[in-house]
Amino acid sequence: MRRRETRGWSSTHHVERRNSVAVACDLPHSLTIGKTFLVRNRNMSPTSATEVAFFVVAVVQGVFALLWAIGAGLVTERRPLVYWSFWAGLSAITWLTLAMTIESPPLLSVLAGVAGVISLERGVSTFTARPRRNVLHIALPIVVVVANVSLLDLQTRHLQAAVNYGVLAWLYLNVTADIYNYARKELRWRWSVILALPVALGGLICSLRVISALLDPSSVVEVMAADSLLNLRTALLAIALAMTLHATLVGLVVARLVSELQRLSRHDALTGLLNRRAMEESLNAQLKRSERTKEPFVVMMLDLDYFKRINDRYGHPIGDRALQHVAALLQSAMRASDSLGRFGGEEFVLLLPNTPMDQGESVAEQIRKLLDCSPLDTETTNIPLSISIGVAQWRADGEDVSRVLSRADAALFQAKVQGRNRVVADGSEQRLESSPTWQGAPLV
Repeated sequence: MRRRETRGWSSTHHVERRNSVAVACDLPHSLTIGKTFLVRNRNMSPTSATEVAFFVVAVVQGVFALLWAIGAGLVTERRPLVYWSFWAGLSAITWLTLAMTIESPPLLSVLAGVAGVISLERGVSTFTARPRRNVLHIALPIVVVVANVSLLDLQTRHLQAAVNYGVLAWLYLNVTADIYNYARKELRWRWSVILALPVALGGLICSLRVISALLDPSSVVEVMAADSLLNLRTALLAIALAMTLHATLVGLVVARLVSELQRLSRHDALTGLLNRRAMEESLNAQLKRSERTKEPFVVMMLDLDYFKRINDRYGHPIGDRALQHVAALLQSAMRASDSLGRFGGEEFVLLLPNTPMDQGESVAEQIRKLLDCSPLDTETTNIPLSISIGVAQWRADGEDVSRVLSRADAALFQAKVQGRNRVVADGSEQRLESSPTWQGAPLV
């Protein structure tokens, strides 16, 4: 038994010795590589703290990639979430590759990182309805490939790093601009910069890496050291940055939902105009302003003539289209300061701030003529439309909104009684001083 074990050991030892001789005789520099590998493995622990941190970043991004993919399957507008899932997944691949080959990351790892941030930008631009930068998204990976293939010498390695980080910085800053503009213009947030700050921080970090690589080329060697303190700090910062980036994206989704709920609570679902409650809020706000400044305002009650006949003859879908057509025409005649709402059925209310009665009557007549010469064009026929309008001006003697609406409604009733398709002004109001002329859209 002992003899067999000795023979097996001798055979194995003989094979290992023969392989060692073959490797040593293969190429002149193979011995140098072998010695270097042995020295590294004697002086380094098998897994450094930096590699563990990089692996943690990869796991975090991988989990978020899965969560975004699940979320994309639960919503109808899934394209932004699919892009964000690709971003997190490609980022996970990049960090995992860096954890395994930190001193010499392959080109595939760099491209995965760039493609991931491109997916992040495309997701944000899709979500915020911003123009896509298709040419840029094709050109930047080509620039990265050229830089990583041509700048391989130690003397030009810092330029390679500058190009890589510069591309990432550019992409991050584009995402920052898209988020900031969306939060400011669409969501109307006062602190829009807070939502864009995490992405801006990513762009700032990459920009600082570009400056560092250009001003201090030796810093690139320090970055490539597997267990450098700088790499460890980078990994920890990347974890915090990834979490805040995902929180930003979740914040965008939640903000969109809240904004949509607020819009639905204040706007009519069919026409997109203010609903009755929101219109009453606008009227009360104007009343308080007029009580303070004594500026006049006019309220119109508008009713689409013979709407029931349209529904009975052509059907309710055509009736809905008629209401949408009228709403669009009324909106085209408004100033930015005016408010227009659907009060119910085929009845609308138009508020004209800083407008005296004579100008209010003139505007009402222009609106009547506009609808009279703008029939509803359907697939089979043109349906003529007309509207009756009652006009009332607020009195400066403490009159409340309900009283102004009541007088406008009474004038509308008179317009109906007198034959429809006409404007009737309430004649009992106290006329205020004339204000600046009407600046609404031109009516024909």
